Amino acid sequence: MQLQPLKVLIADDEPPARRRLRDLLADAETVCPNRVVGEAATGVEVLAQAAEHRPDVVLLDIQMPGLSGVETARHLAGLAHPPAVIFTTAHDQYAIQAFELRAVDYLLKPVRLARLTDALGRVRPLGAEDGAVLSPRRHLLSSERGRVWLVPVTDVLYLRAELKYVVARTREREHLLNESLVHLEQEFPEDFVRIHRRCLVARRHLVGFQRVGEGEEAHWVAVLEDWPERLPVSRRQHQVIRAFRA
Repeated sequence: MQLQPLKVLIADDEPPARRRLRDLLADAETVCPNRVVGEAATGVEVLAQAAEHRPDVVLLDIQMPGLSGVETARHLAGLAHPPAVIFTTAHDQYAIQAFELRAVDYLLKPVRLARLTDALGRVRPLGAEDGAVLSPRRHLLSSERGRVWLVPVTDVLYLRAELKYVVARTREREHLLNESLVHLEQEFPEDFVRIHRRCLVARRHLVGFQRVGEGEEAHWVAVLEDWPERLPVSRRQHQVIRAFRA
Protein backbone atom coordinates (compact mmCIF):
# COMPACT_ATOMS: atom_id res chain seq x y z
CA MET A 1 0.00 0.00 0.00
CA GLN A 2 1.41 3.38 -1.02
CA LEU A 3 1.98 5.81 1.83
CA GLN A 4 0.22 9.17 1.77
CA PRO A 5 2.81 11.93 1.33
CA LEU A 6 3.58 13.96 4.43
CA LYS A 7 2.14 17.47 4.30
CA VAL A 8 5.02 19.80 5.17
CA LEU A 9 5.00 23.46 6.18
CA ILE A 10 8.35 25.27 5.86
CA ALA A 11 8.95 28.10 8.34
CA ASP A 12 12.03 30.33 8.13
CA ASP A 13 12.38 34.10 7.90
CA GLU A 14 15.17 33.80 5.28
CA PRO A 15 14.03 33.00 1.69
CA PRO A 16 17.30 31.18 0.79
CA ALA A 17 16.82 28.87 3.78
CA ARG A 18 13.25 28.11 2.68
CA ARG A 19 14.42 27.38 -0.86
CA ARG A 20 17.10 24.99 0.42
CA LEU A 21 14.57 23.10 2.51
CA ARG A 22 12.18 22.87 -0.43
CA ASP A 23 15.01 21.48 -2.61
CA LEU A 24 15.98 18.96 0.08
CA LEU A 25 12.37 17.85 0.43
CA ALA A 26 12.23 17.28 -3.33
CA ASP A 27 15.41 15.19 -3.10
CA ALA A 28 13.90 13.20 -0.20
CA GLU A 29 10.70 12.46 -2.13
CA THR A 30 11.71 8.98 -3.29
CA VAL A 31 12.62 7.86 0.24
CA CYS A 32 10.01 9.81 2.17
CA PRO A 33 7.02 10.97 0.08
CA ASN A 34 6.12 14.54 1.00
CA ARG A 35 4.22 17.57 -0.25
CA VAL A 36 4.98 21.18 0.71
CA VAL A 37 1.65 22.82 1.60
CA GLY A 38 3.02 26.25 2.48
CA GLU A 39 5.86 28.51 3.51
CA ALA A 40 5.97 31.04 6.34
CA ALA A 41 8.40 33.75 7.40
CA THR A 42 7.00 34.51 10.87
CA GLY A 43 5.43 32.64 13.75
CA VAL A 44 2.09 34.30 13.11
CA GLU A 45 2.13 33.07 9.51
CA VAL A 46 3.00 29.57 10.73
CA LEU A 47 -0.03 29.46 13.03
CA ALA A 48 -2.39 30.80 10.37
CA GLN A 49 -1.17 28.32 7.73
CA ALA A 50 -1.14 25.42 10.18
CA ALA A 51 -4.78 26.07 11.00
CA GLU A 52 -5.64 26.28 7.29
CA HIS A 53 -3.56 23.43 5.81
CA ARG A 54 -3.25 21.04 8.78
CA PRO A 55 0.31 19.96 7.93
CA ASP A 56 1.69 16.72 9.28
CA VAL A 57 5.00 18.36 10.10
CA VAL A 58 6.43 21.87 10.39
CA LEU A 59 10.11 22.50 9.62
CA LEU A 60 10.48 25.36 12.09
CA ASP A 61 13.31 27.83 12.39
CA ILE A 62 13.92 28.83 16.02
CA GLN A 63 15.07 32.41 15.56
CA MET A 64 12.34 34.31 13.74
CA PRO A 65 11.17 37.92 14.21
CA GLY A 66 8.34 38.51 16.66
CA LEU A 67 7.22 35.10 17.80
CA SER A 68 10.16 32.73 18.28
CA GLY A 69 10.13 29.19 16.95
CA VAL A 70 9.99 27.79 20.49
CA GLU A 71 6.91 29.81 21.38
CA THR A 72 5.34 29.07 18.00
CA ALA A 73 5.77 25.36 18.78
CA ARG A 74 3.90 25.84 22.06
CA HIS A 75 0.96 27.34 20.17
CA LEU A 76 1.07 24.58 17.55
CA ALA A 77 0.83 21.97 20.30
CA GLY A 78 -2.43 23.56 21.41
CA LEU A 79 -4.16 23.22 18.02
CA ALA A 80 -6.99 20.76 17.53
CA HIS A 81 -4.79 18.90 15.01
CA PRO A 82 -1.22 19.63 16.16
CA PRO A 83 1.53 18.89 13.64
CA ALA A 84 4.86 17.32 14.47
CA VAL A 85 7.72 19.80 14.72
CA ILE A 86 11.27 19.52 13.39
CA PHE A 87 13.36 22.47 14.51
CA THR A 88 15.97 23.90 12.16
CA THR A 89 18.55 26.37 13.47
CA ALA A 90 22.11 27.58 13.16
CA HIS A 91 22.56 27.37 16.93
CA ASP A 92 22.57 24.43 19.33
CA GLN A 93 21.71 26.15 22.63
CA TYR A 94 17.97 25.56 22.20
CA ALA A 95 18.15 21.77 22.01
CA ILE A 96 16.88 21.15 25.54
CA GLN A 97 13.84 23.39 25.00
CA ALA A 98 13.18 21.72 21.66
CA PHE A 99 12.96 18.23 23.15
CA GLU A 100 10.93 19.46 26.13
CA LEU A 101 8.41 20.46 23.48
CA ARG A 102 8.46 16.91 22.10
CA ALA A 103 10.09 17.97 18.84
CA VAL A 104 10.77 15.07 16.48
CA ASP A 105 14.28 16.34 15.80
CA TYR A 106 16.61 19.31 16.00
CA LEU A 107 18.54 19.94 12.78
CA LEU A 108 21.51 22.26 12.64
CA LYS A 109 21.97 24.40 9.55
CA PRO A 110 23.06 23.78 6.93
CA VAL A 111 20.55 20.94 7.00
CA ARG A 112 21.81 17.72 5.39
CA LEU A 113 19.62 15.47 3.29
CA ALA A 114 20.37 12.33 5.32
CA ARG A 115 19.44 14.03 8.62
CA LEU A 116 16.25 15.51 7.15
CA THR A 117 15.18 12.17 5.67
CA ASP A 118 15.82 10.42 8.97
CA ALA A 119 13.76 13.02 10.86
CA LEU A 120 10.85 12.85 8.40
CA GLY A 121 10.82 9.07 8.77
CA ARG A 122 10.04 9.48 12.47
CA VAL A 123 7.24 12.01 12.09
CA ARG A 124 4.08 11.40 14.06
CA PRO A 125 1.56 14.18 14.68
CA LEU A 126 1.59 15.28 18.33
CA GLY A 127 -1.63 14.31 20.08
CA ALA A 128 -3.09 14.98 23.48
CA GLU A 129 -2.14 11.47 24.56
CA ASP A 130 1.52 12.48 24.42
CA GLY A 131 1.01 14.43 27.62
CA ALA A 132 3.75 16.95 26.96
CA VAL A 133 4.32 19.38 29.81
CA LEU A 134 4.90 22.75 28.16
CA SER A 135 6.21 25.93 29.70
CA PRO A 136 3.64 28.75 29.81
CA ARG A 137 3.32 30.85 26.69
CA ARG A 138 4.26 34.51 26.61
CA HIS A 139 1.45 35.38 24.20
CA LEU A 140 -2.17 34.39 23.71
CA LEU A 141 -3.48 33.90 20.21
CA SER A 142 -6.62 35.69 19.01
CA SER A 143 -8.04 35.20 15.51
CA GLU A 144 -10.71 37.69 14.47
CA ARG A 145 -12.07 38.50 11.02
CA GLY A 146 -9.18 36.85 9.25
CA ARG A 147 -6.53 38.63 11.34
CA VAL A 148 -4.29 36.98 13.93
CA TRP A 149 -3.44 38.96 17.07
CA LEU A 150 -0.65 38.08 19.48
CA VAL A 151 -1.67 39.27 22.94
CA PRO A 152 1.16 39.48 25.50
CA VAL A 153 0.12 37.67 28.68
CA THR A 154 1.54 40.56 30.72
CA ASP A 155 -0.90 42.98 29.04
CA VAL A 156 -4.02 41.01 30.00
CA LEU A 157 -6.03 42.53 32.88
CA TYR A 158 -8.50 39.66 33.14
CA LEU A 159 -9.93 36.66 31.30
CA ARG A 160 -13.70 36.24 31.14
CA ALA A 161 -15.67 33.30 29.76
CA GLU A 162 -18.32 34.30 27.19
CA LEU A 163 -20.33 31.49 25.57
CA LYS A 164 -17.89 29.53 23.37
CA TYR A 165 -15.01 31.96 23.82
CA VAL A 166 -12.82 33.60 26.44
CA VAL A 167 -12.43 37.37 26.35
CA ALA A 168 -8.92 38.62 27.14
CA ARG A 169 -9.20 42.23 28.27
CA THR A 170 -6.21 44.54 27.83
CA ARG A 171 -6.16 48.28 28.43
CA GLU A 172 -6.64 48.85 24.70
CA ARG A 173 -9.36 46.38 23.71
CA GLU A 174 -10.96 42.97 24.09
CA HIS A 175 -9.59 39.91 22.27
CA LEU A 176 -11.51 36.69 21.66
CA LEU A 177 -9.66 33.46 22.47
CA ASN A 178 -10.78 30.05 21.28
CA GLU A 179 -9.67 28.44 24.55
CA SER A 180 -11.26 27.33 27.80
CA LEU A 181 -10.96 29.27 31.04
CA VAL A 182 -10.05 26.07 32.89
CA HIS A 183 -7.14 25.37 30.52
CA LEU A 184 -5.84 28.93 30.88
CA GLU A 185 -6.08 28.72 34.66
CA GLN A 186 -4.04 25.50 34.64
CA GLU A 187 -1.41 26.89 32.27
CA PHE A 188 -0.96 30.23 34.05
CA PRO A 189 -1.39 29.60 37.81
CA GLU A 190 1.27 32.19 38.67
CA ASP A 191 -0.24 34.86 36.43
CA PHE A 192 -3.99 34.65 37.06
CA VAL A 193 -6.28 33.94 40.00
CA ARG A 194 -9.91 32.87 39.79
CA ILE A 195 -12.41 35.28 41.40
CA HIS A 196 -15.54 33.87 39.76
CA ARG A 197 -16.47 30.75 37.81
CA ARG A 198 -16.36 32.91 34.68
CA CYS A 199 -13.42 35.18 35.46
CA LEU A 200 -9.66 35.10 36.13
CA VAL A 201 -7.82 38.31 37.06
CA ALA A 202 -4.15 39.06 36.49
CA ARG A 203 -2.18 39.00 39.72
CA ARG A 204 0.23 41.66 38.42
CA HIS A 205 -2.61 44.15 37.89
CA LEU A 206 -4.63 43.31 41.01
CA VAL A 207 -4.28 45.94 43.76
CA GLY A 208 -6.94 44.73 46.20
CA PHE A 209 -10.58 44.05 46.96
CA GLN A 210 -13.40 46.38 47.94
CA ARG A 211 -16.71 45.71 49.65
CA VAL A 212 -19.58 47.56 47.98
CA GLY A 213 -23.31 47.87 48.73
CA GLU A 214 -25.15 47.43 52.00
CA GLY A 215 -27.08 44.69 53.76
CA GLU A 216 -27.97 41.68 51.64
CA GLU A 217 -26.76 43.53 48.53
CA ALA A 218 -23.21 43.87 49.87
CA HIS A 219 -20.56 42.01 47.92
CA TRP A 220 -16.84 42.06 47.14
CA VAL A 221 -15.23 43.31 43.93
CA ALA A 222 -11.67 43.11 42.63
CA VAL A 223 -9.84 46.39 42.03
CA LEU A 224 -7.27 46.57 39.24
CA GLU A 225 -4.54 49.17 38.97
CA ASP A 226 -5.63 52.29 37.03
CA TRP A 227 -8.74 50.51 35.74
CA PRO A 228 -12.28 51.77 36.44
CA GLU A 229 -14.12 48.46 36.02
CA ARG A 230 -14.82 46.50 39.20
CA LEU A 231 -15.03 42.72 38.88
CA PRO A 232 -17.38 40.80 41.19
CA VAL A 233 -15.96 38.10 43.43
CA SER A 234 -18.23 35.11 43.98
CA ARG A 235 -18.84 33.82 47.51
CA ARG A 236 -17.15 30.57 46.56
CA GLN A 237 -13.91 32.48 45.88
CA HIS A 238 -13.78 34.54 49.07
CA GLN A 239 -10.65 32.63 50.12
CA VAL A 240 -8.84 34.66 47.45
CA ILE A 241 -9.57 37.82 49.45
CA ARG A 242 -8.25 36.25 52.65
CA ALA A 243 -5.12 35.02 50.90
CA PHE A 244 -4.51 38.49 49.43
CA ARG A 245 -4.71 40.08 52.89
CA ALA A 246 -2.34 37.52 54.44
